[in-house]
Amino acid sequence: MNITVNPTRDNWANLTTRPAKEAANLSKTISDVFDEVQVHGDKALLLYTKKFDKVALKNLKVSEVEIGQARSLLSQDLKDAIALAKKNIEIFHSSQLIEKQVVETTNGVECWQEMRPIEKVGLYIPGGTAPLFSTILMLGIPAKLAGCKEIILCTPPDVFGNINPAILYAAELVGVTTIFKLGGVQAIAALTFGTESVPNVYKIFGPGNQFVTGAKQYALTKSVAIDMPAGPSELMVVTDQKANATFVASDLLSQAEHGHDSQVICVSDSLEKLKEIEAAVEKQLAVLPRRDMATSAIENSQLILIEDVSTQIDFINEYAPEHLILNVENEDAYLDNIINSGSVFIGAYTPESAGDYASGTNHTLPTNSYARMYSGVNMDSFTKKITFQKITKQGIKNIGPAIELMAEAEGLEAHKNAVTLRLESLK
Repeated sequence: MNITVNPTRDNWANLTTRPAKEAANLSKTISDVFDEVQVHGDKALLLYTKKFDKVALKNLKVSEVEIGQARSLLSQDLKDAIALAKKNIEIFHSSQLIEKQVVETTNGVECWQEMRPIEKVGLYIPGGTAPLFSTILMLGIPAKLAGCKEIILCTPPDVFGNINPAILYAAELVGVTTIFKLGGVQAIAALTFGTESVPNVYKIFGPGNQFVTGAKQYALTKSVAIDMPAGPSELMVVTDQKANATFVASDLLSQAEHGHDSQVICVSDSLEKLKEIEAAVEKQLAVLPRRDMATSAIENSQLILIEDVSTQIDFINEYAPEHLILNVENEDAYLDNIINSGSVFIGAYTPESAGDYASGTNHTLPTNSYARMYSGVNMDSFTKKITFQKITKQGIKNIGPAIELMAEAEGLEAHKNAVTLRLESLK
């Protein structure tokens, strides 16, 4: 890993540039797939599945038999672990539900807002080397709590046409409506337009590679919402001289193993500690099963000496990390001043892995500096807030004259007239 000592602010952006993959004709590929799926429906989906996933399917929909088989393939210990995570995620997300609160803004004028579910949502879950069944919990549980009527899940099959049993088990557990063996750009296109088999949805959630990410952004142009802009996973750890270097190294590697383009950054006020962490990373990396992938990510990562706490905080807010671990003794000096971060993990015994799986918070978070303006997935992500108002005769008398004056000043005579007629009727 690269060690940088007290970088100037002018160099911060260069130092923390996210790794990016360039894909030739990415936009054209996405638009071509969308066009084919819109015109040819299931036929196009089956052809793309054969082309990209190397399997010829007869049916895209996962059967009840397959779901039943998945239950028997998982150990009871794993089922118990998933149940614990589900309980904690439900507890945390349930606390975000708001109750109706009527506010009288003026005598005779009552206003309130109520949450309503997004009726149809699509969840995309990657397969491959890391089948992210935990993401089903993170997306499916709040969708169910919100009251979404249709929760459609797409995930790519393996070369035998199967879906990882943990994905199927988690999907059934949280109440996913229908599961499809469908990955990549074609899955996002199917959720966008709908086909003979796959229903269209109003909002699409979930992580994916650069093609899936690009497809989700393209779906925005087709009147479908998405959870947030997404990019490679990232983690920043802030340490002091008393931090356990072994713990810190394990946190850095837990994020680095996500993918070749992940980025991890460690900031410390001690050069000696940074060197100790670097040595611990090398030791742990040598025995990781996914060490090749983690090694690539580590090459994109940084160890940075910043001795002043206030400068560290400015650096954190400038980078706006997806995940931030504060492994420092004086955590209170940081907390109130953290403005830009997807999720914050406080103390030596709060690994980022806890948020990924079982503490209860959501692990679907903004990356690539989008934490400056986006929140992670929460109950608001699956709902809309509708405002209501009710005005009595006295209420229109109280605010009517102000409305008339403002409408007239904007040159909107019909707006003014809608109030004037009512006021005259009350004379």
